[in-house]
Parts: sequence; structure tokens; C-alpha cells
Amino acid sequence: MLTLADDLGHLSYTVAGDGTPVVLLHAGVADHRMWDAVAPALAERHTVIRYDLRGFGESAPPSGPFSETGDLRRLLDHLGHDRVQLIGASWGGRVAVDFTLTHPDRVRSLTLLAPPWPGYDWSTEMIAYDEAETAALSAGDLDTAVRVNLDMWLRGPHRDWDDVDPELVERLRGAVRTSLVNQDALARHSQGGSDGDIATIGVPTLVGIGRLDVADFQDIARKYAAAIPGATLVEFPAAAHLIAVDAPTELLAALRTFLVK
Repeated sequence: MLTLADDLGHLSYTVAGDGTPVVLLHAGVADHRMWDAVAPALAERHTVIRYDLRGFGESAPPSGPFSETGDLRRLLDHLGHDRVQLIGASWGGRVAVDFTLTHPDRVRSLTLLAPPWPGYDWSTEMIAYDEAETAALSAGDLDTAVRVNLDMWLRGPHRDWDDVDPELVERLRGAVRTSLVNQDALARHSQGGSDGDIATIGVPTLVGIGRLDVADFQDIARKYAAAIPGATLVEFPAAAHLIAVDAPTELLAALRTFLVK
């Protein structure tokens, strides 16, 4: 991977392909590798930029105040891209929303795959997940905290582990562990996102949701699709929370008709 160094450490990124630039923003329980089944096909028609958000994957954890939108802006400036198409999964989707609100002139289209909604009134299921993760971390049991996250975000509430490819489990395990190790530093130094109104977003927007995902995120996806003018909602029957991991072929089919060449 390539690196962009700054005063806070460095961001690790990759660039592949040729064409209109597309940036892939990973979920908060993953890193750039969650796009492995999608990126090569996209690179046949686009310049595909993948990077590890600060404190994830191979990017250094923050050593001082930072913002995810500022990191993305610096990376795009470094690569010389004025306008890009953003594809964000889960937390990466919220980063994409915040960047679009902060720098609307730099975004050509927006794809949001199960993004969170700030201030959402979470269900008892989601509260129980958060409490289980917190208890494990408080006890210093990182393995259990990893398992809790894999169970919620990879397996999901509607299938058994026998329905999940074991290779996917091992691919995500290390990424989840890294995110949990750096969680406190991220919470301490992150400057938060935009407080802009998503109803002002004026670029073509696709919102994706897996039908096997947590009910909260299915509701949130519909909220985004209803609130962003002209947004299109696409459902993926075979996917839980990580659509690019569970249903890459179906996701690519949707993106081929949506992305600008």
C-alpha cells in the first residue's frame, strides 16, 4: 500500500484502474480489504481509490485532533482529484455523507450502504450488542469483543454461522481487532462529522440495505432514501450488514447502472 504522511501519522491507500475516480470507504468493523470482491471489477471502468480510515487497517491511529472529512480531502488533494464518486459502507457511508455536506462541489455521486444515522433511537437488540462489547472490553477480553462484533455485523440476526463463508470470518477478524484496539484514540481525537441537512444533498444518491441486516439499519436506510432528494433505495436479499462482502455480484450490478463512467 501507499502512504500519505501527516503530522498525525499516516493514511494507507491503494489506487487501481483508469477512468472517473471512485472512492471506497470501508465499514467501522473492517478496512480497505472489505472491497476485495468489488474493487477489481470497478477498476475496469474507473480509477478506484481505497484507503484505511485513520486508526483502521494499516493507517496509524490519531495522535491529535482530526476529522474523517479532512483526511479524505487531503487524500483527494494529494491524488489530484477534484470531484469523485463516493461509495461508503456503514461508518464509511456516514463519512461519505459528511464529506458531501462539507464539500458538495467535490462529490459527483453518492452510494450509501447501510450507513448509521446520528442520534438514532436504537432498539434493545442494538443496546444489548453495545453493552456486550463494552463489558468485554472493560474486562480486557478482546477476543470476546471481536466475536461479539463478528456475530452482529458479519453473521447478522437472521442466519446461522453455517450460512457464512469461514474465509470471510478470518478476513474480518484482524480488522475488527484493530478497530477495537484503536477505538479509544479515535473517540478521543475525532472532531465529529457535519451537522448539515441531508435534504440539501444534490448529487445522484443510491442507498443500499441488506434484508438480513439488523432491523434498525433497514429503517435507517429508508430514512436516508426518503430524506435525500431523488435517492434510490436498493435492497440486497442475500446480504446482512456488509453488502460488499455478502453480495458483491449484486452490488456490482447496481453500481454499473448508477456510476458515471
